[in-house]
Formats: sequence, C-alpha cells, structure tokens
Amino acid sequence: MNKQIRQLALGLMTCYVVLFATLNYWQVAQEEVLSANVENTRAVRREFNKPRGEIVTADGVIAARSIPNPDPAATFDRLREYPTGDLLSAATGYFTLSFGSSQVERAYGDVLTGSTTEQQVRALTDLLSSEVDNSGTVQLALRHDLQQVAQFVLGGRTGSIVVTEVETGAIRAMYSNPGFDPNTFVQAPFDEAQDTIVALQEAPGDPLLSAAYQQRFMPGSTFKVVTTGIGLEAGVLSPERQFARESEWVPPQTTDPIENYRGSVCGGDLPEVFRRSCNIPFAQTAIELGPERMVAGVEAWGIGEELPIDLPQAAASTFGDTTDLGERLPLLGIRGFGQNEVQMVPLHMAMVAATVANGGQMMAPYVVEATYDNDGRVLEQTEPEVWKTPVSPQNAALLTEFMTGVTEGDGGTGRSVTLDGGVRFAAKTGTAELGVIGDPDRVHAWMIGFAPLEAPKYAISVVLTDLTSTTADAQTGGRIAGPVLEAMFDYLLTGDGADVQLGGPR
Repeated sequence: MNKQIRQLALGLMTCYVVLFATLNYWQVAQEEVLSANVENTRAVRREFNKPRGEIVTADGVIAARSIPNPDPAATFDRLREYPTGDLLSAATGYFTLSFGSSQVERAYGDVLTGSTTEQQVRALTDLLSSEVDNSGTVQLALRHDLQQVAQFVLGGRTGSIVVTEVETGAIRAMYSNPGFDPNTFVQAPFDEAQDTIVALQEAPGDPLLSAAYQQRFMPGSTFKVVTTGIGLEAGVLSPERQFARESEWVPPQTTDPIENYRGSVCGGDLPEVFRRSCNIPFAQTAIELGPERMVAGVEAWGIGEELPIDLPQAAASTFGDTTDLGERLPLLGIRGFGQNEVQMVPLHMAMVAATVANGGQMMAPYVVEATYDNDGRVLEQTEPEVWKTPVSPQNAALLTEFMTGVTEGDGGTGRSVTLDGGVRFAAKTGTAELGVIGDPDRVHAWMIGFAPLEAPKYAISVVLTDLTSTTADAQTGGRIAGPVLEAMFDYLLTGDGADVQLGGPR
C-alpha cells in the first residue's frame, strides 16, 4: 500500500512539474513571440477581459481601477477608469484594447493581471476555475496630495515639478503640464479614441510624454552645480579660487566674447561667483578642465545615460555633441554654464540636488514602491539603490555650502525665496536663454534645492518652460520658479498645507 501511495504521489508531482513548465513556457518564454503576432488578438482581448488590479498612491488614493461594464450587451465585462484624471497619468499611463498600454499599466501589467509566476503558484489550487480573481495591486511612491499641490502651484503654466526623497530616491511628486487624461480615450470607440490620441500627439508640449522624465530642457545656471562638482573632484576648483571681476571674456579659438548674464560685471572667489551665478568663471572652468575631463565628469553624473527609473521610455540628459570639442573650446565653455547643447531631464536635476544633499551618492529614482497579490501579501518591495557617486562627501559638503549661499548669502540669486518657520535650505537658480530669433527674452526658468538644510529629506526640481520675460535679470529663476519651489517645500515640511490653499489664490 505504501508503495502504491508513493507511486501515486510521484505521478502527481510529475504532472505538476509538467504543467508548471508548460505554463511558464507559453506565458513567459514565448510571451514576446505570441504578442508580436498581429493575428493574435485573442490574447489581447482575453487580457482586456481579465480582472485587473488597482494602481494606488502612497497615501491610498486609487489612480487606476477596473469597474463592471454597465452595458450587459457589451463585449467586455469590465472597463478601465482613472479616477484622478490627468493628475497621475504620467505614472499610471493607460490600458486600451486598440492602442496598447503605457507606463505602470505596461511595465506592471503582469502583476495587475496576476500573471507573474509567484501569483500563479499561489493560486495553483484555483487553476481550474475560470472565475478566479488573481489580480494584483501596484502601490506608487507618489503622493496624491503632493500631486494636487504641484498641479495647483504650477497654475496652468507649462513646466514640471519633481520631488524626491534624498536618502531613498523615491519620487513623491512628479507633475507636468501639459498632460493628458486617459479617461478621454480608454473607453471611447476606436475612431474617437484615435482622434483624441492623434490630437495629443500633435499638441504643443507633447502631452503624452511627461516633461518630468521623458523630455529634456536647457538647464541654464542650475548646471553650474555639475560643473562645480567636476571641478572640485579634478582639483581645478577650491573655495579659495579667485576669478576676475569682468563683464566679458574672450575664450580661445574665437574673437567673440562670453558674457555674464545681461552683461553684468561679476567675479570673486568660488562661493561668490556661485551664489551670484556668474557665467564666465564656469566657462573658464570647463575649458581649463578640457574636453576629456569635462566629458568624463558629466558622465559620472549620469548624463548621457537613460535615467534608471522604473517606467518605460525615460529620457537621457545630454551634454551635446562631444565630437572634436578640443577644436570647439568656446562651445565647451558655454556648456560649462548650462547653455548651447546641454539639456537636462527635470527628474535628473532633482537627482543632482539630492546627490549633493546625500553626501555625493545619487540614488536610483523609483515610482513604484511595492506590489501586492490579491490577498495583500507583498510580491516585491523596492529597495533603495545607489546609481552613481559623482562627488566625494567632502566635495558634496562644499557644494552644500555654495548652494546655501544662493539662499542666504549677499547677492544670492535665491534670497527672495524663504521657507515658513525660517527653515534653512540650499538651492541653485537657473535661467536658460533659448536664443530664439526675434524673441531674445525667451527662457526656461529653473530652481533646484533640498531641505531642511541640517538634515535633508526632500529634493525638488522646478522648471517653467518657454517663458518670455522682458524684465529678465540674473534672478529670473529665483523670481519665477522660486515661489513654486517655496510652496512645495512649505507644504512638505509643515505637513498641513497652511501656505497652499488648494482651489484658491496663494
């Protein structure tokens, strides 16, 4: 009898192994092959009709969910909806039958439908039931309340706001305008949905691409944080380094001078030229470093690499074409203060500020904090991970001093920005002159920073794009982007939103 039981058990185990291997072969190993077959609409339609889990924010607000289809004659039993509209669509993306999926809906679709190996193993006893709901939940690191504040303080202007945690890389807010509302097309008939998507693709600002992490912009003087870090690491810069007080300087290989912003006279030691945001000293630093060290330096900050965010289609910041820069030293100099071909992803600039605050360690950013199965058990928890270490702790401390000078020092371009309760913070402003013919005052206004100064917790990047300011001066970034950064920090650090009344004037 015992022998027969053992044989039966062995047979059942063999059947289980074969079943498990077959399921993994077709659902994992052959997934891309099957999905690439244009005639395989059955799999797409089956997934569309399966239970699909929720996407929720860190503070428990549902950003995406499936609801019963109220039409009993409809082809599908469920509809996908996005209760927060355009507020979180840059992270959630969309899930449609005819136009596929994007962002979290795409990257974590297997979790949402319960198709991961772990979820299938846990539900093995229910494999014979076609009605089993094995869907999972994706929890974002984003906070719904912070998204609301970011949307409000941006005030309909074109640009983006990113808030990251200094020590972990968790993205707590990431809002851009223009954006899109998935509800306008995910449930619409094909022709109507297609018209909506085409209109979004052709709209100014590329609303389907988040300005926060899928687009890049000229950073202006915020890039001086990077140039200063490179110079400190190479030993070319020190706090004692002196720069001539001048309004223009002629670099090698040209007779065309480089000027400070609006032709102002600027100079002094490194802390002074940093807080006053002089251009010439940083052009001189880039040229003194030379192409090889400057390019290696920007690469150490992750520039040129796609950002390692856990969402599809992230952009890469760029230092521009580096071919034969030794024969184009004036351009190298201009790039030293964030002009010419330098373009930075707003998320990356938040990471730059966080790196300084974090003692030189640049954390990998993430939007998804955890995933759960249908019973609420953790499938995967995101662990903080260092991506780059571009500067030493000692030089990060020096950069902190310089950025504090921007907000507290004499002539600092960020002195107009003050936080509630006298909270100290470090920052850098930037005004990127776009060089638009016929519109010389067309700029991007930036400000990046971290707070509280004594124990940094959050880093923020703010950019307002394509502005025209006929009264632009060296503090444009502080005047225009500064109030946005100030409002975000006040809300984050007070916790009660006293200075940000949603729905009313500030």
